[in-house]
Amino acid sequence: MNRSSILAVTTATFVFASGMAFAAGSNDTSTETTTTTQPTTTAKPKPCKKGFMRKGLECKKIQKSEISDDELYLQGEELALAGDYDAALEILAVIENQDDPKVLNYIGYSHRKSGRLETAVAHYRKALQINPDFVLAREYLGEGYVTAGRIDLAKIELEEIAKRCGTT
Repeated sequence: MNRSSILAVTTATFVFASGMAFAAGSNDTSTETTTTTQPTTTAKPKPCKKGFMRKGLECKKIQKSEISDDELYLQGEELALAGDYDAALEILAVIENQDDPKVLNYIGYSHRKSGRLETAVAHYRKALQINPDFVLAREYLGEGYVTAGRIDLAKIELEEIAKRCGTT
């Protein structure tokens, strides 16, 4: 993704977070009909119970010795973006390097989306102390500021993103 695309996405995100509504895609898992008369289902696998994570089609107990940090991160990110914030936090907590900015970012994201804004801001700030150029953390931090009604602080983050990515 080039710098102008990142800025466009970031700007759009701030606009949407400021109160404009938009339609999201459907997660409809109902039965679909192919050209034949037999229905085909496209159901997603059931979520794993607490303490477990998806490994292929199976749910495996979260055990650091068997699952790489990269796999844990990807599963945590997926859960966070799907709206299962508590499960995401549980998986992200198992990652060995808790000072990885991308891990801190999705911990912050999960807390913010769960309504724990102060905790979220602390994680975003820690991620940005480690990597000031991590624009996704800046974007999410700005969204948190918008949620809190601090448009002034959100604009500062947007300006920081523009400095790092440009505006064209």
